[in-house]
Amino acid sequence: MTEPRRDRLDQPVEPGRVRLPRFDPEAFGRWSESIARYMGTAKFIVYMTLVISAWFAWNTLAPVRLRFDPYTFTFLTLVLSLQASYAAPLILLAQNRQADRDRLTMEEDRRRAAMQKADTEYLAREIASLRIAVGEVATRDFLRTELARLADELDEAAHRRQKLERKEWEEERT
Repeated sequence: MTEPRRDRLDQPVEPGRVRLPRFDPEAFGRWSESIARYMGTAKFIVYMTLVISAWFAWNTLAPVRLRFDPYTFTFLTLVLSLQASYAAPLILLAQNRQADRDRLTMEEDRRRAAMQKADTEYLAREIASLRIAVGEVATRDFLRTELARLADELDEAAHRRQKLERKEWEEERT
């Protein structure tokens, strides 16, 4: 969705209203994170050390008329204080954004863990019901023994029938 324009020509401007520049907080946040990440690198420390060393060297070794910070490095102190006063809020903003991302990640992890737990409990119940059902179903060994017993009974019945038929046949012959 696009944001409606604030500076419409068909409406008068409110008198006495201070118009501040508008900025995208997300873009500013990304920018502050990139600065905070850079300030946390060895590269930044090396560059800062080189600049301060050059500053010291210039203002101690250069001729007096070419020195730009003659009062015991007051300007250097001011520059470093200014850098620190801007770096601290930018680092805090980056930390807050990271904390928000971590909170969202943690909430998503909790949600997924709850879903996995529910799925695991469901599967455990299903496995338990299958075990109960399998307990009531005939197993392969049970079927083999029952079929063998029935085959033996049929063999015995066939053997008795043969005996009976032989006996009847012998009675007919006599």
